Amino acid sequence: MEQKKTRGQPLDRTRSITETPLMAHRKQPRQELPQWSWTLKWAAIGSSIGAAVPVGYCTGVMNSPAELMRTWCKETLAYRYDLHLGESGIELLWSAAVSLFLVGGALGSVTGATMANRFGRRGCFHICGILLALGAACFYACRPLRSVELLLVGRLLVGLAGGLVTAFMSMWHSELAALSQRSTLAPLCPMGLTLGVVVSQICSLRSLLGGVEYWHLGLAFYGVLVGLFYAPFKWYPESPKWLYIVKGRKEEARQQLMKLRGYAMDSPALQEELDDMESEATSKAAASGFLDVIRDPSLRLPLIIVCAFLGGQQLSGINAIFYYSVSIFRKAGLTPQASEWANLGAGSLNLATSMVGPILLERVNRRPLMLFSTLLCTVCLFLFAMLLYFIESVSWFAVGCIGCIFLYIFFFQFGLGPMPFFIGAELFEQAPRPAAMALGSVVYWSCNFIIGMAFPTLQNAWGALVFLPFSITCLFLYVLTKYYMPETRGKNPSDVAPLVANGFRSRVREIAHLANQS
Repeated sequence: MEQKKTRGQPLDRTRSITETPLMAHRKQPRQELPQWSWTLKWAAIGSSIGAAVPVGYCTGVMNSPAELMRTWCKETLAYRYDLHLGESGIELLWSAAVSLFLVGGALGSVTGATMANRFGRRGCFHICGILLALGAACFYACRPLRSVELLLVGRLLVGLAGGLVTAFMSMWHSELAALSQRSTLAPLCPMGLTLGVVVSQICSLRSLLGGVEYWHLGLAFYGVLVGLFYAPFKWYPESPKWLYIVKGRKEEARQQLMKLRGYAMDSPALQEELDDMESEATSKAAASGFLDVIRDPSLRLPLIIVCAFLGGQQLSGINAIFYYSVSIFRKAGLTPQASEWANLGAGSLNLATSMVGPILLERVNRRPLMLFSTLLCTVCLFLFAMLLYFIESVSWFAVGCIGCIFLYIFFFQFGLGPMPFFIGAELFEQAPRPAAMALGSVVYWSCNFIIGMAFPTLQNAWGALVFLPFSITCLFLYVLTKYYMPETRGKNPSDVAPLVANGFRSRVREIAHLANQS
């Protein structure tokens, strides 16, 4: 007899939750495996290098030439406006230049859901290219034109592009890939951001483009990547799911799937994917706007997971570690130049570890990776805070601090680095997905802004103990993952959604335990 829901009594989802894996096994296997087509590879790699790498580049490029740029701002304002700023005025102006990038990121995230639904994922990528190109032009022209205003406008433009990238790119990659290919493409966006930071650290060295005569070229150098990877824009594919489910352009979606997968017109696998889209289109949730997603109780837990992961990634202290690493290296006895190279080595380790991401995510489930990463990051940050606090007491504590920095960066990229960017695409179905990922992106950029503005003040007030809250954040993410994050690897969002539909009453941990036993 069919189970009915009585008034005032929540629907018992135990039956549907426990039966989902069994139903999946009853499906007939695909007769044709999806291919790694040229179109899919180009879309994933080209978009990551053309947009994600430039955003990461803009995140780290201003650190090394900061003093030179502050001096230029002071001299330019005196020359053009006869405005002679003191140290506090220059500090305020520089804070504005740094924070405009983060403010732009938050604003770009807010508009990300609307743009992703209205213009498509490929259209969002196009808009990002325009913003990045305009930003590069502003950076290139600000020094010869003696315009501080162009520097500020450029920072805002690239921030807007960054907000869009974090809001839509992982979602785009997830929708382009088949289920068996998703784990390989999922970490490409965060990997591109990490690569951009390392490239900016290299380009902004004083011996390259970080000198007094070339720093504006260093700021605009990422424009070369934008030009190269946006020139063949017409070959980038649109998301088949957006075409089919959002726009109802079913024939175009079929054609895109054939290009992406290498399917023949009469392929059973092609028809199976189209049938899945049709099922999602007819049963998709009504929630699609920000308020709808926030108010829907069945979406509350996955939304908390997405926002906590993205915000917690920033509050875990990765940017603060890179901000503080040079001074730690100097306390360990390294020269200023050697400290810069050691900082570059830390960034290179961050990049090298991130490149292992696609291999790990293809072979290991999401939950154990995130649990492993957050727990060991908690330990490393706690030890780092303690060693740093007593660094003057024991001689080898300085070396221990360096070891904790490198271990933290290493473990960070196993889960805490890449997973927050794409977990929303695996937790949410098509209708609420853009709004949910955009909300997570807003939290990401807001926490980034908080760290950038508050960390120097808290560091002066608390000293080494400022890293203890970062350790607590990682511990909180460990607990959230252990009790409430469902396993998403190899599953459609429609199969995952019921697991978290009951909010904090969802029995995610029990289901994960049963799955491990089976």
